Amino acid sequence: MPANTERLELRRKRMAESPAFLRGGFRPFFVGAALWAVFALAAWLAFLFGLVPQTFIDDPLAWHRHEMLFGFVGAAIAGFALTAVPNWTGRLPIAGWPLAALFGVWSAGRILPFVLANENVVLIALDGGFYILLAVLLGREIAKSRNRNLPVVAVIALFGVADLLDRAAMAGNAEIGSLGWRSGLALVIFLISVIGGRIVPSFTRNWLAAHGANEPLPTQPGSLDKLMLVLTSIALLLWLVAPSSLLAGTVLSFAAIGHLVRLFRWQGWRCRPNALLIILHVGYLWVPIGLLLLGLAQLVVVPESAAIHALSTGAAATMILAVMSRASLGHTGRPLEASRATAASYVLVTVAAAARVLAGFVIGEQQTMLAVAGAAWFAAFGLFLLQYVPILCSARNDGTGENKS
Repeated sequence: MPANTERLELRRKRMAESPAFLRGGFRPFFVGAALWAVFALAAWLAFLFGLVPQTFIDDPLAWHRHEMLFGFVGAAIAGFALTAVPNWTGRLPIAGWPLAALFGVWSAGRILPFVLANENVVLIALDGGFYILLAVLLGREIAKSRNRNLPVVAVIALFGVADLLDRAAMAGNAEIGSLGWRSGLALVIFLISVIGGRIVPSFTRNWLAAHGANEPLPTQPGSLDKLMLVLTSIALLLWLVAPSSLLAGTVLSFAAIGHLVRLFRWQGWRCRPNALLIILHVGYLWVPIGLLLLGLAQLVVVPESAAIHALSTGAAATMILAVMSRASLGHTGRPLEASRATAASYVLVTVAAAARVLAGFVIGEQQTMLAVAGAAWFAAFGLFLLQYVPILCSARNDGTGENKS
């Protein structure tokens, strides 16, 4: 007990002495996620439109895929987890120089591919090792408090393994193929299903109750939700081990229908005036859309590219933008109100997702659709950076002290 008390006091002292930017994991990692969302896509489009030489980076397509998933999405997951775990456990967040070091490891994984070859062992170990290290740190916090969220940390660790597999494939291990990035995407969709299934109905219910809405109100996850998580896990696993099969296509399609029913039960249409809430429902809507398209793609009915981007640009990016903006306001003591710029970023990320999915279907002139998707993406995350970087670099706004950050 004395040792634990000393560690808590040390962490509290570190929180007080650290710059605001390092007083909570959401601060550097949300900024990093948004910055990388802009840079990584700009670099990919520059290559795609012939604005940079072919030697710009080893295997640009693999780099683009890896960085959007394990760079951009991974940073957002890290920021969310480092913020959620203290709330789940009641322990102080990782802050100060330990947080700076953790962010430095993630940053190194983004920079080193420009100076090291894909087969470099240091690059492979550092990139995937970041998520395994993160899982160990968070798992220790959860274990000490005997919290029930250890499975979430396990998913983060598996995400790190998927990162390592993808790096190994990029290094030339042909036997691994696409297993790494496909596993990473599957884990992200599963994580959205778990976390989204908690926060979307909870936030919706709280807002409706606060505004005097009549029953029935959305409920917390129950038996149907647990069944959906099992079905989703099986569907995504079949996509990994038995792609292009009738079984995988069928189970993915049933999972899509189940998620649509689940979303309908959360009654998102009742919170239309609240942009911070409605975007969570819109983001989750991309999950059944993406799973249905993925199921049809296994039956060679639609191109798999459209399905992949419905799940990534649609579900993952929209939920990330929604959660980052809401958490940035709430955890810095600011009112949970979407500004016009925030609402505009939600519209723009939806446009980006829709245009990118249509480009996968080759509906309209593909280069034009890619340009529209890219422009909307840059604007969405650019608006986030313009509004939220000053917030994330500033102290809390409610005078309650930084320990709540």
